[in-house]
Amino acid sequence: MLPAFEWKGKSLLLLDQRLLPWEEKYLKLKTLEDVAESIEKMKVRGAPAIGCVAAYGVVLGLKEGKSLKECVERLSKTRPTAVNLFWALQRMEELGNNPVKAEEEARKIEEEDYQGNLKMGDLGSELIPPGVNILTHCNAGALATSGYGTAVGVIRKAWEKGKVKRVFVDETRPYLQGARLTTWEFLNLGIPTTLITDNMAGYFISKGKIGAIVVGADRIAKNGDVANKIGTFTLSVLAKEYDVPFFVAAPISTIDLSMEAGEEIPIEERAREEVLYINGKNIAPENVDVRHPAFDVSPASHIAAIITERGIAWPPYERTLRELVK
Repeated sequence: MLPAFEWKGKSLLLLDQRLLPWEEKYLKLKTLEDVAESIEKMKVRGAPAIGCVAAYGVVLGLKEGKSLKECVERLSKTRPTAVNLFWALQRMEELGNNPVKAEEEARKIEEEDYQGNLKMGDLGSELIPPGVNILTHCNAGALATSGYGTAVGVIRKAWEKGKVKRVFVDETRPYLQGARLTTWEFLNLGIPTTLITDNMAGYFISKGKIGAIVVGADRIAKNGDVANKIGTFTLSVLAKEYDVPFFVAAPISTIDLSMEAGEEIPIEERAREEVLYINGKNIAPENVDVRHPAFDVSPASHIAAIITERGIAWPPYERTLRELVK
């Protein structure tokens, strides 16, 4: 699997995920602004990967003579919903204006994420019933992390254990991250994969074709409400209605105990062009009104378990999440 990013000491190589699966192109980022712009324009995406890349962005900023404050202020304005970004920046802030220590910390953040993903996969795979089809949404795989995956990591480990028959992947409008990225990852891993449009999920769930749903997260509130890519909430409702276990896999850095509930999580509203165009081709009248919230919130009552690298949180989440974060 191609790495989403690779630190080279004086630059950061970044796989431009907007071009996948048609073109595999790495960008050479040399400045703080290069990194910030790449996060904003979703050349890199996925909450854990954003956190890792932002940490390296601080390193590059310090090496070009910018202050730590300047670096953190610029990067904190790139994406508002994924808390991993702010978690990583907070860790970097504690080091002061020292590029050597900053680089050591960024490498540590990357390695912790990778090892955490492996642990998440092991723990989460134990929850998957044997012989099931699994549904996932958006992309929470190697491309969204430092190299293994959160939700995809759970699924691939369950596949290795012989538990998974097939994975159903929502295309995930409007950016088609499921269609472009998740299917590409599963096919490279040799896992049987079926792509469906977002509005087909209810049909397959209602027909008993889905035995479990596994998704990632961009921010988890204190009470267990989960913000994830727009469309996840709909899946959680369907899972609740049809008694399909709905699992969330995310690192500890995604848990935000300062948010009492999901209604407090800031929801990023992105550009209308991302809805109006697919791969540069217009699909709707230019003058139509467009709304583009990039995330929605699935209530804790719809979630069977939250899988982290430190263990599995069960309801009541307000207690179990707090115990894991300590």
